[in-house]
Amino acid sequence: MTTETFADVTVTTKANVYFDGKCVSHGFTQADGTKKSIGVILPSTLTFSTGAPEIMEGVSGTCEYQLAGTTEWKKSGAGEKFSVPGNASFQIRVTGEPYSYICHFG
Repeated sequence: MTTETFADVTVTTKANVYFDGKCVSHGFTQADGTKKSIGVILPSTLTFSTGAPEIMEGVSGTCEYQLAGTTEWKKSGAGEKFSVPGNASFQIRVTGEPYSYICHFG
C-alpha cells in the first residue's frame, strides 16, 4: 500500500533540483526525527549516489532501477519499494509518465 500522507512534519521549502530539473524533491523531518524526501523524476536515466541506506517507495508512475555492481534492471511502481545500500550508487530509468516517490533514509 502506498503512503498517502504524513502528519506532524517539518518541510524544507527550498526544492532539491537535480539533473537540470529532471528530478525535484523536498526534504522533511517527522516529529520523531526521521528524515525523508518526496519528489518526482521526469522521463530520463539518472545515476544517484547514497550516503545512508535508502528505501524508495513508488507513489505513482513506474521506474526501472539498477543497483551498482549488477547488470539487471528491475521494475518498480506505485505501492512498491526497493532498497539501496548506503555509500553506493544506482541508476534509475523513467520512460513513461513521471515517477513520484518517497525516499526513506535509514
